[in-house]
Amino acid sequence: MSIWDAFDRISSGKKEMGRIEYIIAGLGNPGVQYEGSRHNAGFMAITRLEEKYGFEVKTHKFKSLVGEAVLSNKRCLVMKPETYMNNSGEAIEAARDFYKLPIENVIIVFDDISLEPGHVRIRRKGSSGGHNGLKSIIAYCGSDEFPRIKLGVGAKPHPEYDLADWVLGHFTDEQQKAFDSRLDDVCSALELMVDGQIADAMNRYNR
Repeated sequence: MSIWDAFDRISSGKKEMGRIEYIIAGLGNPGVQYEGSRHNAGFMAITRLEEKYGFEVKTHKFKSLVGEAVLSNKRCLVMKPETYMNNSGEAIEAARDFYKLPIENVIIVFDDISLEPGHVRIRRKGSSGGHNGLKSIIAYCGSDEFPRIKLGVGAKPHPEYDLADWVLGHFTDEQQKAFDSRLDDVCSALELMVDGQIADAMNRYNR
C-alpha cells in the first residue's frame, strides 16, 4: 500500500465531521454459536467495512454494537444489532429516532436465500420478502422504503429442509469463497449509496 492509499483510507474511514447522516446496519445474530452462519451475512459485510476503513464496531449502544465511519464525506453510524435477527427493528428504530433520520437514510445489509453465494442485489425499497429481520424493521419503523443490499447465501437443498437449520448453517468452502469475493463490492456500493447514487450502485454491482 502506498502512502497515498493509506492517507485515503484514514481520510475516508476516520475523518470527523458533523452529525450522523446515515445508518448502515448489517443483520445477524450475536454469539459465537452464530459466527459465520448464513444468517450472519450482514455482520460479515460490516466486518469487511471495518477492515477496509480502519474503524471498529464495538461500542454498545441502541442494543447493538456500533461504530462510526465516513463514506463519501457522509458521517455514518455503522451497526450490528444484538437483538437477534427477529427483533432487528428494535435496534434500528432506536438509532433512527435518536438521530432523527428519514427512513431513506437507513441502509440494511442482509442475507438472501433466493440468491446464490457471490450474488448481490441492491434495492431502493421493497417488502420483507419473508425475511424476519426485515419484517421487524418494517414493523418498528413503519415503512419499507429503506435501501438495502441483499447478499446471496443460497437456497435450501430441498423443500423439506428446515429453513432455520439452513440459514443458521455454514457455507461450504467454495460458497464462502464466492461470498467473500463480493464483500469489497458491497463496501464500494455503500459508498455510492450514501452519496445518493443508488442507481449507479445497482448498475455496477447487481450481479
